[in-house]
Amino acid sequence: MELIEQLKSIVTERSKNPSFLHHDWFVDLHLSIVEKIALELCDVYTDADRDIVRALVWVHDYGKILDMNKEHELNHASKELLKDLGFSQLFTETVGHYLEVMESKMEVDLHGAPIEVKIVSSADAAAHMIGPFFSIYWKEFNTKSIKELMEAGRVKLAKDWDRKIVLPEVKEAFQGRHDYLLEQNGDFPNKFLN
Repeated sequence: MELIEQLKSIVTERSKNPSFLHHDWFVDLHLSIVEKIALELCDVYTDADRDIVRALVWVHDYGKILDMNKEHELNHASKELLKDLGFSQLFTETVGHYLEVMESKMEVDLHGAPIEVKIVSSADAAAHMIGPFFSIYWKEFNTKSIKELMEAGRVKLAKDWDRKIVLPEVKEAFQGRHDYLLEQNGDFPNKFLN
């Protein structure tokens, strides 16, 4: 547990680097929310290893924090961080492997993934539908046209909903948020009063 707190502290500190585009909001408005949702899901899926879940939460975007342009090339940095902190080789390899599984979401159906991957993937996608996440995207990429921003929002939402959220409890709990965000991004209903 102490190592997880050290991991959180290092990721939190490194995410505050002004060269990281999301430095002023990422921990409070994303990673902390992912962790809260993931731990709620651990209460449902009691066979999940909570330490692996928490570590995966805090490293799943670590490559992005280090360099958004080389995010996928830097996924190995998550394993190095865990190793440097003193996590066991088995724990480090497991979290590293699970991160690779999560990252393969567009090629692999995560419904067959280990429960820890399903929890963190679903929590990560759900966290995108909480608070100002989509509004912040519009702010950070304000050189794009409204039409481009809305299209990007629909693409992001579809990837999250169709590929990343694989636990039925999350789909059920977030259906209303999903539908609202679809509308916010230009997918309007045929009728507004029904």
